[in-house]
Amino acid sequence: MKGIRFTEYTPEITDNASFNDLLKIFLQLLTLTSGDVSEALNWMNELDRRYNLTSESYGMGNFIEDLKSNNYIEENPENLRLTPTSKTAQSIRKQSLEEIFGKLKKSGAGNHKTSFTGSGDELTSEKRDYQFGDSLDQVDLSGSIRNAQINHGIDEFNLTEGDLEIREKEFKSITSTVLMIDISHSMILYGEDRITPAKKVAMALAELITTSYPKDTLDIVVFGNDAWPIEIKDLPYLQVGPYHTNTVAGLVLAMDILRRRKTHNKQIFMITDGKPTCLKEGIKYYKNSFGLDRKIINKTLDQAAIARRRNITITTFMIAQDPYLQRFVREFTEVNMGRAFYSSLQGLGEFVFEDFVKNRKKRVR
Repeated sequence: MKGIRFTEYTPEITDNASFNDLLKIFLQLLTLTSGDVSEALNWMNELDRRYNLTSESYGMGNFIEDLKSNNYIEENPENLRLTPTSKTAQSIRKQSLEEIFGKLKKSGAGNHKTSFTGSGDELTSEKRDYQFGDSLDQVDLSGSIRNAQINHGIDEFNLTEGDLEIREKEFKSITSTVLMIDISHSMILYGEDRITPAKKVAMALAELITTSYPKDTLDIVVFGNDAWPIEIKDLPYLQVGPYHTNTVAGLVLAMDILRRRKTHNKQIFMITDGKPTCLKEGIKYYKNSFGLDRKIINKTLDQAAIARRRNITITTFMIAQDPYLQRFVREFTEVNMGRAFYSSLQGLGEFVFEDFVKNRKKRVR
C-alpha cells in the first residue's frame, strides 16, 4: 500500500487576474506600510514574482493605472509621490470590518437593543396603565377604547385618563466610545507586530459604528509619551513611534472627551500591551521601562478610580502574555470595575466585537 507522496507546490498559472483581487492585497499591504504606496507596490511586485498574482493580459502596470483612474491613489505633481485618497481609507475600513466582523448584520440607525423598556422607536407587546409624562404616540387606541367601554358602558362613550393603556417601547441606548490605542515602541518590540491588528480592529469598529450605529459617537485617542486625538480617516496610516507608554495621559484625554459628550452611556476601549512606563510632570517626562514603577502605576490606578466615579467603564484589551503585566491589568480593572480581555493578536477583533455588541444590550455602568 502506497502512502501519501509530498511534492513541491507549484502554483497554477491562470489568466484571470482581476483588479478587485489585487485591490484586496494592496489594501492589506497599505495598512502594513502605514500608507506608503510605493512600498506597498514594491511588495506587490515581489509577491507577483513569487506567486504569479498577475497574468499576461493584466500586469502590475495595468493595476497601478486602474488604481489611479478609480481614484484609489493620486500623484503629487511636485514630487511625483503616490499617496492614498480618502476613498482608499474608507475601503480599508470596510475591508477590516468584513475581515473581523464578517457575520455582522446591519441593524439600522441607532438600533442598540437592550433589555430595558423606555424611550425608543420600536413598540413591544408589553402594556401598562398610563402615567403622567407618557407621549401620545405610545397610547394603544384599541385597548384604551375597549377599557372605556368596559368601565363606562357602551351607551355613552366616555374616555378618561384611567382608561388609557400604554404600549411600551424598546429602550435603545446611545453610547459614546473612546478607543485608546497604544503606539509606544513596545507595540513592535521583539519583532512582533502588534500595531497592525490594533489598527484593523480600530478601523472595523469605526466602520461598524458609523454605518450601523450612526447616532453613537466614536473618538480615537493614541498615546505614547503624550496622548492626542486622531481622525478616523487617519487610522490606516497610524505608525508606532519611539515612545514610552503614558497611559495616564491617554485616560485623562479620553475622559475629557467623554465629559463633553451628552450621552448617558460612556465607555473607553483601550488596546495596549499593558505596561505604563511614562508620566509627564510639568514639561519633563518621568520614565522607567524596567518592571512596574509604583509611581507610574499608582497614577494610572488613580485615573481608573476617577473613571469609575464618573460612571465610565474601561475595557482593556491586553495583547501581551507576561504574567506580571496581566496582574497589573487585573488590579486596574478591579479599581475601575471594568472589564479586561487577555487576547492573542489573532483573537483581538473577536473580543472587541463581542464586548461591543454585548454592551448594546444593557446600560453601560
